[in-house]
Amino acid sequence: MKRRQLRGFDLKQLNGVNNLIGVDEVGRGAFAGPVVAAAVLVTREFLESRWAIAKSGRVNDSKLLSAEQREELWGEFETLAAEGRIHAHTGMAGVAEIAELNILGATKLAMRRALGGIYPPEAFQAKRDEPDLFSSFEERSAFQPEVSARVIIDGLPLRSFPYPHAAFVKGDSRSLCIAMASIVAKVTRDRMMVALAEKHPGYGFPQHKGYGTEEHRDAVLRLGKCPEHREIFLRKLLAVRVDPDQMDFLGAQE
Repeated sequence: MKRRQLRGFDLKQLNGVNNLIGVDEVGRGAFAGPVVAAAVLVTREFLESRWAIAKSGRVNDSKLLSAEQREELWGEFETLAAEGRIHAHTGMAGVAEIAELNILGATKLAMRRALGGIYPPEAFQAKRDEPDLFSSFEERSAFQPEVSARVIIDGLPLRSFPYPHAAFVKGDSRSLCIAMASIVAKVTRDRMMVALAEKHPGYGFPQHKGYGTEEHRDAVLRLGKCPEHREIFLRKLLAVRVDPDQMDFLGAQE
């Protein structure tokens, strides 16, 4: 029953607009690999379609689904996108961008790139000359863009973000299109991490996808870090296990 509420939540969010775009990210807490975001656009027609009524109950926060369930849903999303019934796009920020912008800045960059594949930010700007259109998050969330679309994001509101949006904590468990975005982002990033294992073997990327498991920590201590590791994350996570005088070893593969 709870999963069916995701579709109802999105129908309520469509009040006054034609399109709803859900955005989510994965990889923010990993200490290797990129952060990946996805944006999924749905319409009232889609939310009232036979597929949404009959099958959307299988959609949930990607963390609560098995890899097999995510892959199966991914295949169905591809079909829906090919038929023009939904639109989906991904964006990523790599390790160098994470180091330059910090993880929050890189996450916003990935989300901006995902949304840009559906609508450019200019489409959401009002026809006004004031440099600062919004004095509060409430104004930003209530803003009606020219493209007749509303953006909803999992988590907290984002400051200095070019797209007006509403944010919902645990949105991937509340909104169908955010949950769909979480699955698209998760499958995309998981496949990237499997591919990275061919270039950087021995770390177990296909198993833990770059997250800080015991297996991953042991591999880094044994092999040193590779270019796909986020150095600041490694230093924090391994500090209790590594003699400070040996920290230079972690740069062995640079």
